[in-house]
Amino acid sequence: MSRSTVASVDWVAILLFLALVLFGWANIYSASYGDQELSITDFSQVAVKQGYWIVLSITMIIMIMALEAKFFERFAGLIYVISLLSLLGLFVFGKTISGATSWYNLGFMSLQPSEFAKAATALALAKFLSDLQTNLKLMNHQLRAFLIIALPALFIIPQPDPGSALVYAAFFFPLYREGLAAMYLIIGASASILFVLTLLIAPVWVVSGVALLMGIVLFVQRKKRPKYAVFAGTLLVIVAFCFSVDYIFNHVFEQRHRDRFNIVLGKEVDAKGIGYNTNQSEIAIGSGSWLGKGWTEGTQTKGGFVPEQHTDYIFSTVGEEWGFLGATSVILLFVSLMMRLIYLAERQKSQFSRVYGYSVVGVLFIHFAVNVGMVTGLFPTVGIPLPFFSYGGSGLWGFTLLLFIFIKLDANRVNEW
Repeated sequence: MSRSTVASVDWVAILLFLALVLFGWANIYSASYGDQELSITDFSQVAVKQGYWIVLSITMIIMIMALEAKFFERFAGLIYVISLLSLLGLFVFGKTISGATSWYNLGFMSLQPSEFAKAATALALAKFLSDLQTNLKLMNHQLRAFLIIALPALFIIPQPDPGSALVYAAFFFPLYREGLAAMYLIIGASASILFVLTLLIAPVWVVSGVALLMGIVLFVQRKKRPKYAVFAGTLLVIVAFCFSVDYIFNHVFEQRHRDRFNIVLGKEVDAKGIGYNTNQSEIAIGSGSWLGKGWTEGTQTKGGFVPEQHTDYIFSTVGEEWGFLGATSVILLFVSLMMRLIYLAERQKSQFSRVYGYSVVGVLFIHFAVNVGMVTGLFPTVGIPLPFFSYGGSGLWGFTLLLFIFIKLDANRVNEW
């Protein structure tokens, strides 16, 4: 790594990254803590393996920073194609873990290509949007951008791994920043709200409420000659969507997904079955009170009451052992990192770097928001790890790769003109 790179690199983002990784390791150690002593040669211990993966991630960082920044833009398309092939290869050579064929067995470890596909998709999207011919106001260009985002998600869903596929919604953040009409975000948010409302109450009442609101809008705007055909068409689409929710929920979703939605929406209480993880997680977080029980002193954590606590439910360890203060500190660290990355993205001189930066922010935000919401019972359990925190080599390396490519691009911004 050259002196100029060291001087121009954003150390604030790196320090926030290190704080999250090290605090994450401390909580992984606590969540997997037993009576045995920690031995750096015992790979059966979760904390030891995570420690080695952290060391190897530093090697990855050095390699990324040693590359020319133009490498990522020049080979973005090739990296994306290789990523898609790695996802397709799972259907032939993949290893099934917890019901999902999402891994390659390398002998000494398992590798999950979907974790690296996020960075590849971000590069491909940035390359496409930074093309001089691209205009997101044109429908065919919008469709090509949507296709870049959708392909890896479509390859991930059948594994089945809907949680990882959900993350690709994050790439609409950079699209919106680069000029995509807000209509798409409004449609997505409206569809989500209508879906949940229809699950809670009968679709006829949801449709009646929407029709009433649209009628009020038409009455208020009657002097402006509103487009009645547009309102009528919109209402027909909403009616069709609301009355299809029941079919989608019962015939497209799997039973485990239906159960998780029903628990979150309060339609079912299953504290000993499908809702056990979330229930125990809430108990652990609530028992931490303001200051927590102390590191490695969490009774829920040491008792192993929260399944998968060192992976997707690692935030419950923070809540129990570090309390409200510790949980708030972790949230502030994530928010600070994302706000810093937005600042860095806005100061980029090239569109490629800016789009990639917003893609990084979007992926981190979706992972952070969904994971914390899942652990606290606000969202259904979908199996999304907490970036830099949850146990796993693929996850740590994937997020490290995603972040430090952008840090390298930012360090090179002085040479972009």
